[in-house]
Amino acid sequence: MITCFIRYEIDPFRKDAFAEYARNWGQAIPRNGADLIGYFGPHEGSATTAYGVYNIEGLAAYEAYRARLAADPLGRENYEFARRERFILKEDRIFLKSVSAPHAKLVLP
Repeated sequence: MITCFIRYEIDPFRKDAFAEYARNWGQAIPRNGADLIGYFGPHEGSATTAYGVYNIEGLAAYEAYRARLAADPLGRENYEFARRERFILKEDRIFLKSVSAPHAKLVLP
């Protein structure tokens, strides 16, 4: 299992557009085969940094997933929405694997 981290640089005046984009991926990504952890937008600190994070079995599964996502009606519409509205200024993608497991159980004070 690998985790894809997408780092976005977004227009700070278009955070609402990015939130709509993220909600659309919240529907399209899981139905096309990736385990979506979530999309995260600015809250405190930077007004221009956002992330999308999901798990997938491996790079071969990722390639098949990307093809399905590009063919999905909502996926195509969301790509077009971002292109047309230009609220994403930069996008970087990295694949990482968890190396810290197993984790201890959460202990609350």
